[in-house]
This record gives sequence, structure tokens and C-alpha cells, in this order.
Amino acid sequence: MEAIHIFLFCISLILFFIRPKFLRKSNTKNLPPGPNGLPIIGNLHQLGPRPHETLSAMAKEFGPLMTLKFGSVTTIVASSAETTKEILHTHDQTFSNRPVPDSVATQPHPEGTLAWVPGDHSWRNRRRICSTQMFTSQRLDLLQHFRHKKVHQLIAHINKYKDTPVDIGSLAFATTLNLISNTIFSVDIVDPDFEQLRNSRNLFGGL
Repeated sequence: MEAIHIFLFCISLILFFIRPKFLRKSNTKNLPPGPNGLPIIGNLHQLGPRPHETLSAMAKEFGPLMTLKFGSVTTIVASSAETTKEILHTHDQTFSNRPVPDSVATQPHPEGTLAWVPGDHSWRNRRRICSTQMFTSQRLDLLQHFRHKKVHQLIAHINKYKDTPVDIGSLAFATTLNLISNTIFSVDIVDPDFEQLRNSRNLFGGL
């Protein structure tokens, strides 16, 4: 009975190392060449302490466009000016999208944000609104009094608690958050007395 268990364990171990090779051949036949990786970690162990030098050496062996596996993520690495231009200029629409992190995907309507919306006409329309309606020099000049008001509120809060420790980083974060929210929605996300500061920072830190 013990021999059967050992035999089954050996078979399982062999299949564990062989199966990814067959899957890689069937699923990545159209991908650029690249070094073979290990199960689970892929090519992470090959990067070493100086990844840029390692990638340069790999490019000499596999070419200016190669495939690497970082854990479960398949990554295409471009290491020449010509291939980079093809990706960022010639075929920029094809490569304009990017994966949405799990921390963002779990939030309501991540596709509705400017940062994570697919790079199609929707993204272009929103970008146009930002550049022509929200962040023009005229619009920023009109909101100059808001910026002065928020800075004065920050100074007043610091003076109010001058005898106690004050977290300048958190206060600056809240002030910036309110400046952005006033520019877009004309409201404060954090109250003027910074009472909701901790909850607001925890919320946006999770995103």
C-alpha cells in the first residue's frame, strides 16, 4: 500500500512539472520567444539583483521582443526603440488598455473612472472634458479663491492644535482631496475641521 502511495506521488509530481509545458505550448504559440520559467513563480528567480542588466542579456538571446512570466502574469518585454515605437505609437490603440487591479475591481463601477476606463471613445471624451472644461488655465484662475480658502483652513487647523502633535501628511492629503473635489463637484469630501480625515484616508488608501 505504501508503494502505491509513493508511486502516485511521483506521478503527480511529474505531471505537475510537465503539464505547464504543454499548456504553455498550446496557449502561447503566438507569443514572442522567451526563457523557460519554473511553475508558479515563472521567471522571477532569473531577474537577479539588477533586473535591467538581466533583461538586456535576455534580449540579446531572445530578441527585442520576448515573453516572461512573473508569477501568473504573462509579460511582453520590448527592449529596442523600434519595437517600443510599434507598441506605443503604431499600435497604441491595441495596447492602450490595462488590467484592473483586484482592489479596484471590487469597488462599484470601476469602469466608470477616468483611470481605468478602456482606452476607447469613452476615455477620449472624458479626457477632452477634463482638458477643456476642468483644468484649463481660465478654470483654474476662477477657482483660485478656493485654493486660498483651503490653505487658510489648513493653517487655522494647525494653529488650533499647535500645542499637540499634528500629522502634516494627513492634513495635506485632506487639503488636496478637498481641492480636487471642489474642482469637480464643488463640495468638500473631508469636513473643514478634518474630523473625517482618518476615515477618508483609509478609504482612499484602500483604493
